[in-house]
Amino acid sequence: MDVAVLYSGGKDSNYALYWAIKEGFNVKYLVNVESENKESYMFHIPNVHLTELSAKAAEIPLVKIYTKGEKEKEVEDLKEGLKELDVDGIVTGAIASRYQKERIDRVCKELNIKSFSPLWQKNPEWILRTVSELFDVIIVGVYAYGLGKEWLGKRIDKNNIDKLLKICEKYGIHKAFEGGEAETFVLDSPVFKKRIVIEESEIEWHDYWGIYHIKKAKLVEK
Repeated sequence: MDVAVLYSGGKDSNYALYWAIKEGFNVKYLVNVESENKESYMFHIPNVHLTELSAKAAEIPLVKIYTKGEKEKEVEDLKEGLKELDVDGIVTGAIASRYQKERIDRVCKELNIKSFSPLWQKNPEWILRTVSELFDVIIVGVYAYGLGKEWLGKRIDKNNIDKLLKICEKYGIHKAFEGGEAETFVLDSPVFKKRIVIEESEIEWHDYWGIYHIKKAKLVEK
């Protein structure tokens, strides 16, 4: 089956990509939606420019769809972009947001293609632990009380995942960050032929939220 993976560079879309390949699907495209609206209801924002590097690392063509990020209109923009692709299905990293999943499912139904969401309704702690073991993943955005500036740019790994999960429990943060409490970026994955190395970065910090901007990065041999 030929599929496209909705891809942001974060942990969930990288799991969707990993799952699709493991299932034996032919991933023809990675599809990234770039929104002008930083408060997009549907799409991941921080460091999406690096999806081009991720696509090169995975050696899969990247398709960019641009949207102003207007509520509901951005869903139509996604549909128009997907309409151009010759695929049998779309794979997404949706976990718990009915808003996102219902709209993606509807778009797929209208285009007469299948919709796959391998992380849908999975245990959030299982998701975080699994992606931390599979990928070299860092936190690039924090938007919840309890997650401070010190987490920006930090890897999620066996050294700190228990601490991170305790913070989530204490402050009522979704353990897989499904509510947008944090954003991630994957530097390496089992499906990458090369890994991403950050050369230059900058932290933007406000009262209780911040972004780890990756200004410059490159691919290196594994």
